[in-house]
Amino acid sequence: MTDHLSPERRSENMRRVRSKNSLPEMAVRKLVHGLGYRYRLHAKDLPGKPDLVFPSRRCILFVHGCFWHGHENCRKAQKPATNQQFWVAKLEKNYERDRLNLRALRRLGWRVMVVWECQTENLNKLTPKLCRFLK
Repeated sequence: MTDHLSPERRSENMRRVRSKNSLPEMAVRKLVHGLGYRYRLHAKDLPGKPDLVFPSRRCILFVHGCFWHGHENCRKAQKPATNQQFWVAKLEKNYERDRLNLRALRRLGWRVMVVWECQTENLNKLTPKLCRFLK
């Protein structure tokens, strides 16, 4: 199977992927703020630079893209058919880094929750999960 985009177009698409302020992250931020919770953004002093940090609650939220962070059994996390050797290595490295960051944060006494990109498609279903985690 070949890529239906030219290498230049694929490169441009990948270059536009954001690590901060993505649409799923903004949806979670808006939801949590609307529920009355306040947070810090992208704490550089913590492992993994968490997306949302709730210092008084010792809670952290990561908003992960399904593709980039390897969400298991998710339609958005399918590996590309081209250049598989590169992508498998890249995504495995991301997965391992995430695992180490979560472990380090928990050792520091933080409670951590990962919100997946696909979960932001149904905010009504996500809301009670966030409320339980943040209480």
